[in-house]
Amino acid sequence: MSLQQIAVAVDQLGNALLGGWADETISARAWRQRHKRRWLVVMRVVDSIARLFGQRDHCRKAHESELLRMQSPPQSRPADTGSKQPA
Repeated sequence: MSLQQIAVAVDQLGNALLGGWADETISARAWRQRHKRRWLVVMRVVDSIARLFGQRDHCRKAHESELLRMQSPPQSRPADTGSKQPA
């Protein structure tokens, strides 16, 4: 079992507990709802923390990953996304 998959599951659970969609991470939700002040602040905090680990534009990339269903099993993804995780 991948630690990344466990982290995504915990993140999705946290988002669901905060009233979000069960299959969306907090990072992706922050990007999607960045037009709301509260989520803009969350996005900036998450992106700042991610930058400490060398990730730029984490929330935007998380949202794009959600659109491509990259957290889902490869057979559940659209055919053109393949099985590779986005950078």
